[in-house]
Amino acid sequence: MTRKNYVFTSESVSEGHPDKLCDRVSDAVLDAFLTEEPNARVACETFATTNRVVVGGEVGLSDKKHLKEMMDRVEDIVRGCVMDIGYEQDEFHWNTLKVQNYLHKQSAHIAQGVDKDGAGDQGIMFGYACRETPELMPAPIQYAHAILRRLAEVRKSGQEPTLRPDAKSQLSLRYEDGKPVEVTSIVLSTQHALESQGSDDIRAIVEPYIREVLPSGWITEKTEWWVNPTGTFVIGGPDGDAGLTGRKIIVDTYGGAAPHGGGAFSGKDPTKVDRSAAYAARYLAKNVVASGLADRCTLQVSYAIGVAKPLSIYVDTHGTGKVDEAQIERAVAECMDLTPRGIREHLQLTRPIYARTSAYGHFGRAPESDGGFSWERTDLIEALKKAV
Repeated sequence: MTRKNYVFTSESVSEGHPDKLCDRVSDAVLDAFLTEEPNARVACETFATTNRVVVGGEVGLSDKKHLKEMMDRVEDIVRGCVMDIGYEQDEFHWNTLKVQNYLHKQSAHIAQGVDKDGAGDQGIMFGYACRETPELMPAPIQYAHAILRRLAEVRKSGQEPTLRPDAKSQLSLRYEDGKPVEVTSIVLSTQHALESQGSDDIRAIVEPYIREVLPSGWITEKTEWWVNPTGTFVIGGPDGDAGLTGRKIIVDTYGGAAPHGGGAFSGKDPTKVDRSAAYAARYLAKNVVASGLADRCTLQVSYAIGVAKPLSIYVDTHGTGKVDEAQIERAVAECMDLTPRGIREHLQLTRPIYARTSAYGHFGRAPESDGGFSWERTDLIEALKKAV
């Protein structure tokens, strides 16, 4: 039996967190290459520490001249990301940090399988959806993201001039009869400008925004607040702790409320099923729930390198399904071509739409007019209903 009454916790980290800064750089490099050529190949990793950003990995364009030109642009891309996030610290400043670029041409042995429309690697990918929020996402991770996104807005607008880019949030929600009803604890740590600012000062700044974001009635007299619990948090970002691409995959997905694959997303072009098939799995799971076929849905797909057809499709509706899971498995395969090429074309993934995914979650976002977050559309509802 699925538990009905419990407390569950998820965390988020801001765009200025060292790992997220690295995700942003990797995805900005990807976007630049896709702008140059929609079929560009990119697997970009970034490392950041005190006054230094190191970029490496493999890239590919059909024109070698353009490839060299793109390599020469990487340093400007890095500085632009760091500037937009807002780092102008003595030991991590967009204008003075050192950038090292170790990108190189894609391996021919990887390219040979992808060029034949096969998957770029083996692996398992998961998608998930539930009715806890309007976005069909688990509530703890959705609202943990929303808190940090709101704080980033007021920081960048100048409304809260003492807030700085590095921040973390964590929400513990109490569930009653399977539905979130109360925040039992809020943890918020945010970098700030002044040594004189203590925990109480920071709470006074952030509490109104947290209350604004969370549903009415969820914060009660029993809710525990832990705002900057260690006290001063002035030294932040890569100067305070090193960062690395792909180190926040639970934050990127479902906050631990559902399984996720072993591969990270950022910096990978859509031939890499680590990314594209995870987006497809979320898209299908969300449409299953939106169509009323289930209240919760976990969907897994698996692939082999160089092989186009998925090796398996698995659906679990956690006892909430209106039809048998095997019917849903057949229906999703009928409604969407789950080969790597089929996914890219259905979701239009060869556009430069990835830098915006690098913070505040890849899922639970609104689809955008230029194709961003296309995997959040619910346009398969009628097709799925017909297929089952």
